Amino acid sequence: MFGDEAEELRKNGFEYGAKTGRLRRVSPIDIVATRYGVEVQAATAIALTKLDVLSFMDKIPVCTHYLLNGEQTDSFPFPFALRKAKPVIEYFDGWKCDISGARTWDDLPKAAQEYVAFIEKQIRCPIKYVSVGADRDSIVIR
Repeated sequence: MFGDEAEELRKNGFEYGAKTGRLRRVSPIDIVATRYGVEVQAATAIALTKLDVLSFMDKIPVCTHYLLNGEQTDSFPFPFALRKAKPVIEYFDGWKCDISGARTWDDLPKAAQEYVAFIEKQIRCPIKYVSVGADRDSIVIR
C-alpha cells in the first residue's frame, strides 16, 4: 500500500523500525502467501494479529489471488515469477469501532467476525487466537 492509506495504517499499527524509526511497508493480508506459509510449515492453527489496527478503515482490502501472465492463480508463484504477479484485491466492510476490549468471539462486531472467518476458510487453517490490542491480554481465543 502507498500514499495516505498506507501512512494511516502504518500509524495505527506502529509500523516503524524500533531503532531507526524507518517506515515499514504495509499491505493487506495476502491470502495466497499466507496459505502457502501454512502449508510449508504444516501449521495446525494460527494467530491473527493486529485486528484492532484495521478498525479505522471503511473497507478492508484482502489480496485473494494473483494475476500472473494474464491468468488468475491461487497458487504461490515460484520466486522467479513472483515479481510478475499482480495482487487481486477484494474489499470487506470495516467495523469502525474500538475492538480492543473484546475478549470473546461474540464481543467482536459481525464485520470483524466475517473478515476472520473468510481468512480462516481461505487459508484452510483454524485461527485460534485473534489479537485485538497491544496488551498481553488483548486476545480472543476461539
